[in-house]
Amino acid sequence: MDEVRNPQGQDKREERISPSRREVLAAGFGGALLLGASPPAQETPRPASPAPEGGRTMLTRPIPRTGEKLPAIGLGTWQTFNVGTDAKERAPLKDVLKRFLEAGGRVIDSSPMYDRAETVVGDLLEELGQSRTPFLASKVWTMGRVEGEQQMRTSVQRMGRGRMDLMQVHNLVDVQTHLATLRQWQEAGRIRYIGVTHYLPSSFEKLEKLIREETLDFVQLPYSLTQREAEARLLPACAERGVAVVVMSPFEQGALFQQVRGKALPPWAAEFDCTSWAQFFLKFILGHPAVTCPIPATSNPKHLEDNLKAGFGRLPDEKTRAKMVKHLGL
Repeated sequence: MDEVRNPQGQDKREERISPSRREVLAAGFGGALLLGASPPAQETPRPASPAPEGGRTMLTRPIPRTGEKLPAIGLGTWQTFNVGTDAKERAPLKDVLKRFLEAGGRVIDSSPMYDRAETVVGDLLEELGQSRTPFLASKVWTMGRVEGEQQMRTSVQRMGRGRMDLMQVHNLVDVQTHLATLRQWQEAGRIRYIGVTHYLPSSFEKLEKLIREETLDFVQLPYSLTQREAEARLLPACAERGVAVVVMSPFEQGALFQQVRGKALPPWAAEFDCTSWAQFFLKFILGHPAVTCPIPATSNPKHLEDNLKAGFGRLPDEKTRAKMVKHLGL
């Protein structure tokens, strides 16, 4: 998702023109899968040293299964990291990663569905000398056990240079086949955590069934001020079963910024240390106790810094979150 600011400093963020995930899924699972060497046993990654913001450090949330703490704001790579090898094209992304890690961010999420994003992340982290600092998450998105193993080996080498913290079954594609493989990899120490994802609320029933019947570490789902279906059953199920929640599409592909275009931030936003609409949207999500971290995507270093500020200071309580919904007329 690309982001721009108008002269008045208010946010408006525009989605790049590209196929939807539904369209990509409909296109099938073709494409060459590179064969990578089996990754070595996992080492526990070195935590980042959070850079203080006004003497503070970023909020963290524990992974319920282990208690390991993750910074509250992560980084997505859908569309934004799908670039070529040109150094000028990659320069802002390298700056994004550098500032993200310096501020204490760790969770970086990608997928083989995102074309070159995994490779770009891996290359830039290596250039920054930060290959072992982030909490890296990717996905398996193909049919069949052998094909899934090949794809995951490729992702581990491209993005993690031999390691991966979290591997997820993308959009529940051949989910039972891949979950069996993921458990084997986890037991062997090749990955640390396993999870599932889906971007459609119509699949929340399937997600909930898996959460309640399987032993999962993570689920990735859409949740925002305007898309709150997960509040009904899915987020409570995650809390009950001890499953960490990664939130995709926190800005609704930029639609939330269009909705508040030209509107001033309400003065009471200062009560929870909010100074921009991006922070308003992200702090609403973080105000739900079941959420581990949202993963907004950006290629703009300044907008990254704005997003990261949502992970500092106070969060809205339940009453204030209801007020936020009402303020936007939702």
